[in-house]
Amino acid sequence: MSDEAFSPRELLEYLAEGLVDDPEQVAVKEVAADDGGATVLELTVGPDDYGNVIGRGGRTATALRTIIKAAASASGGGRVFVDIVDD
Repeated sequence: MSDEAFSPRELLEYLAEGLVDDPEQVAVKEVAADDGGATVLELTVGPDDYGNVIGRGGRTATALRTIIKAAASASGGGRVFVDIVDD
């Protein structure tokens, strides 16, 4: 990682690629939510990698959400929510 700041979307993609076995299947779709300018980041990974991203008891998913919310807040962006979606 360089000294450049990542957008919350890029940061989520970077972190997810480090967690999964098949980084080529990681996709992050940015969706504008209706309520007050919030953004929803939809994370999709390969079928065998959902357990890696969610973690035991949801701890990894919670940590990802916390990091992305903090990054969005620090960069002066609006509210950001992370959804892990299953295709």
